[in-house]
Amino acid sequence: MTTLTLLPVDIEMDDFAERLRSLRVQRGLTQTRLAELLDMPARSYNRWERGGHVPHLEMAVKIAEILQVSLDELVGRSEATSEPAIKNTELHQLVQEVDQLPDREQQAVIVMLDGLLRSAQVTRAVNRRGTARRSASR
Repeated sequence: MTTLTLLPVDIEMDDFAERLRSLRVQRGLTQTRLAELLDMPARSYNRWERGGHVPHLEMAVKIAEILQVSLDELVGRSEATSEPAIKNTELHQLVQEVDQLPDREQQAVIVMLDGLLRSAQVTRAVNRRGTARRSASR
């Protein structure tokens, strides 16, 4: 079995590949989608999960951010935490991007999201009320 040095720790390539695949699947991502989020060809990403190659440090950091784990968890120095803070990986990525915006633009995004959520709540309430009326008239 081939051993590699990634960060300050030696890990087995096959163990890293399996951990990477497991974390990706737990997060509900396909190899293709994770490769897109990493801005790389899916074919290159696939080599990591097959144990043929490993990412360089900068890419390992990006993978850990997307999968919402620490680098220690990614390389197996500590167990992965149960659930990510934001389960939807695309939503998590968007939150990270919004976090990089200037304060004024962040506030605009917050106002828009708040409006969308309130609109969705009103729509659900109206739909429930309509369903209740139809049920009562039967």
